[in-house]
Amino acid sequence: MMKNWLAAGAVALSVGMTSTIAHAQSTTVPGEQVGLAIGAPLPEGIYALNTFTYRRTDGRNDPDTAVNIPVLVWSTPLVPFGGRIELLVAPPTVFVFTRNPAGVANKDISINVGTFVGGIWAFDLGGNFGVSLLGGVYLNDLNGDRGSLGVGLGGTPILPQLSSNTYRFGVAGSYTGDGWNITANLTANIYDSPGRFGGPVGAVLGPFRLSDALNFDLTATKTFGNFEIGGVGYGTYNFDISPFSAAAGNRGRFALGGLVGYDFKVFKVQAYVARDVVTGATIPATAFRGARDNYSTDGWVRFIIPLYSPAPVSPVPAALVRKY
Repeated sequence: MMKNWLAAGAVALSVGMTSTIAHAQSTTVPGEQVGLAIGAPLPEGIYALNTFTYRRTDGRNDPDTAVNIPVLVWSTPLVPFGGRIELLVAPPTVFVFTRNPAGVANKDISINVGTFVGGIWAFDLGGNFGVSLLGGVYLNDLNGDRGSLGVGLGGTPILPQLSSNTYRFGVAGSYTGDGWNITANLTANIYDSPGRFGGPVGAVLGPFRLSDALNFDLTATKTFGNFEIGGVGYGTYNFDISPFSAAAGNRGRFALGGLVGYDFKVFKVQAYVARDVVTGATIPATAFRGARDNYSTDGWVRFIIPLYSPAPVSPVPAALVRKY
């Protein structure tokens, strides 16, 4: 049962949004895939997942950010060359909660990310090993929040990566034997750069130079009955950090943390917390101190709910043999 939950969780890798504003680049959230057996094929059926993360940086006046990632997946009966085809759709939402000092107006914001559509091709290699390939796109050019969002937090637009569709590719491997989930996953985000926003405001903004990015998610957990516990790590690497890039000066980050989960049989819950150990983000120097690294802490909660699975095929009755 636990192995099926882990495989079902793999669909959460299909969506996400970077959980930073000032240092945004990768559209896929670093860490959204940890705790999941991404490489394991998902049993045939329909599944719903929801992953929510809340992030706070050390910068005293930085906004807190949150991302909600609902996912619907159809694990089809199609298995070309032995690999299960899984179709995915999800509409992520980003939330921004300001922490401005006294005397500065506060403004909380929600931002719709372009709906993600894509698919996974997952193979069971035997011996509890699996591998999967993912391909898809965030349709920011069609239905992401576009153009002006008002003054916002430091001007418009809030998230420059929404000026382009994001093309997503991934490869993952998992071991799920003996209650273990040992998974490594790589996710690439590719942009049409430079990107532009539409409308009259978009005409005078940009073009935005967007950096392709590579995310990596690592999991090592063990189940004990209905409980799951273990360690996770995740990070992102921005390729273009030149002064004109949306990821200017920020090569990326890497975080480590712990995960706990519980299988309620009809659904599963996971929660994990991680803290940066390396970061390219900085807190600017002031008159009282120099510039320093701007570490962040992330809290996550995930629900995995199977909605439908086909009835098992009845075995063919054995022929009746009589002796006289």
